[in-house]
Amino acid sequence: MAVSKDVVDKIESLREQIRHHNYLYHVLDAPEIPDIEYDRLVRTLEALENEHPELVTPDSPTQRVGARPVETFGTVEHRLPMLSLGNAFSEDEVRDFHRRVVGRLELSDEGGQLAYAAEPKLDGAAVSLLYVNGVLQLGATRGDGRRGEDITHNVRTIDAVPLKLIGDDYPETLEVRGEVFMPKAGFEAYNERARETGEKTFVNPRNAAAGSLRQLDPKLTAERPLDIYVYSVGVVEGREIPDSHNEVLDQLQAWGLKTCPERSVGKGFDGCLAYYEELGARRESVSYEIDGVVYKVDSRAEQRELGFVSRAPRWALAHKFPAQEEMTVLKGVEFQVGRTGALTPVARLEPIFVGGVTVSNATLHNMDEVNRKDVRIGDTVIVRRAGDVIPEVVSVIKSRRPKGVRKVKLPARCPVCDSAVVREEGEAVARCTGGLYCSAQRVEALKHFVSRRAMDIDGLGAKLIEQLVNTDRIKTPADIYSLAKEEVASLERMGEKSAQNLVAAIEQSKETTLARFLYSLGIREVGEATAAGVAAHFGGLNGIIGATEEELEMVPDVGPVVAARIRAFFDEEHNRQVIARLKKAGVHWKETAPQPAPKDGPLADKVFVLTGTLASMTRDEAKDRIQALGGKVTGSVSKKTDFVIYGEKAGSKLKKAQDLDVETLDEGQFEALLSEL
Repeated sequence: MAVSKDVVDKIESLREQIRHHNYLYHVLDAPEIPDIEYDRLVRTLEALENEHPELVTPDSPTQRVGARPVETFGTVEHRLPMLSLGNAFSEDEVRDFHRRVVGRLELSDEGGQLAYAAEPKLDGAAVSLLYVNGVLQLGATRGDGRRGEDITHNVRTIDAVPLKLIGDDYPETLEVRGEVFMPKAGFEAYNERARETGEKTFVNPRNAAAGSLRQLDPKLTAERPLDIYVYSVGVVEGREIPDSHNEVLDQLQAWGLKTCPERSVGKGFDGCLAYYEELGARRESVSYEIDGVVYKVDSRAEQRELGFVSRAPRWALAHKFPAQEEMTVLKGVEFQVGRTGALTPVARLEPIFVGGVTVSNATLHNMDEVNRKDVRIGDTVIVRRAGDVIPEVVSVIKSRRPKGVRKVKLPARCPVCDSAVVREEGEAVARCTGGLYCSAQRVEALKHFVSRRAMDIDGLGAKLIEQLVNTDRIKTPADIYSLAKEEVASLERMGEKSAQNLVAAIEQSKETTLARFLYSLGIREVGEATAAGVAAHFGGLNGIIGATEEELEMVPDVGPVVAARIRAFFDEEHNRQVIARLKKAGVHWKETAPQPAPKDGPLADKVFVLTGTLASMTRDEAKDRIQALGGKVTGSVSKKTDFVIYGEKAGSKLKKAQDLDVETLDEGQFEALLSEL
């Protein structure tokens, strides 16, 4: 039986009214009707949709919590990467950022009138929302910046996230980025209810937001008091948007998306600092957690001109608030062994509440730091959460030093495997020599091997790896690929389905890239970028294995130290055996033609070292210019070095260059050299 046009019109009218009032309430904070009237509208719509279920649409306001629980999160590829921001912890670092921006834009007034959009740096979880023809299609976490998790079913439960945009002038495709957070009041209220019912409480609002978005059941997420502020756009298709970043946010708000009310636009460096100081002074009174402010060049045209470096835009900066500090007593020091054998002294503290969490452990970094700070067991120390994340011992209050304190001593033997501990000349870090014999290194190496940016074996987490190692089921990465489903299913907290999923993930990981594989091996000082550079340069694994240190040094970013690390890794027979076993198990990648660094150009065969702080460009930018002209940039000075380029606060590399009679150029001389080519 056909539904009358009056009913269809009535339903659509109710939806538009509810969307309008949602916008007034959640986005503008300006409701115009009492809650009871809003409830009447919702109940009327629900009644009509119950009578006519064929008219229910996904963007209806009644469908916020309509999805069934999911078994796992799908993976989402971001069409445009969700990049992180560079951090600044001082005025000088902000001034340097501003100076770089001004220099690249070639502004004549020292950037005094350059407009910066400024807003609080929210302490929550970054998400991406995709709207197609105005309807919410996808919500995803930031993940590693290129791939995140599909959390559509959860973001739909957040009242401030419109299921359908307002108006009719929005783009056909609109991706927005924002931060999901839990307001302070909501966080306290939720924890109070949890304590009353005996449920687990959250440590801080950031963890609360991230944990809520990763609930498999959207009904649980809907119970959490989550909010969102959008702060940028990603993919935009089918409509032009304003050139001003701040005006883009105004437009997003007009389409029904919530933006931060604290955002502002200031002029130049002084405008940025004024905003930072003003917001910092009332940080505690803001209704949500913030850990700094974010500056963005307001002109999107200038943003495009400035571009990006590595994982961050050149036109944006996060200026962190001073880390929160507290005093406590150092009860003892233990040494942890990392995946590369590095021994890290860890302070065991009298528990203290710092920056929203209870801290009982803090890093002491290395023995040089321990000695420099003169840290002793029994001391009263200042603990700081650096960047509001990593607890560290900042200093000792020596006026409170009691009698009987004990010095911290580096152990002569590994605390895990009893192998000898060595400290190489010129290194601050001491290392266990146990290699694959050290179970601590084995566990950490396997964790690294399976991690998201390495072999990306979903479901093989830290606790499961520890089980597999502790039961002698796996000793090397190659053993992972011989695990049987029945063997996995027999482990603690593993069922048939989980075992099946893990075995499938292991099988899927066999198809990878050379860069990922190289990174997964955990070679000291070979990170993602270096692994990618080495893979591209040689094209295949055999070329890397057979390369001399000199040949490895021809790769951009690879200096003598890194080249020696790579060479030493492949010189070890057991490492080559593991690789052979991995390939035999089916791990493979597409090999490509070698892409060596350019040998032509006016700087061909010239070796440069950069040191100190350059005023008109970053060292990465200077490096790019050298390499574009055929030159090579290394990290250490030797007799093979042709030029050392130095800026402010140049250190030992400049002195070594002078000792070795290597030609040195200041920034002006360097610019003159480039201009002559």
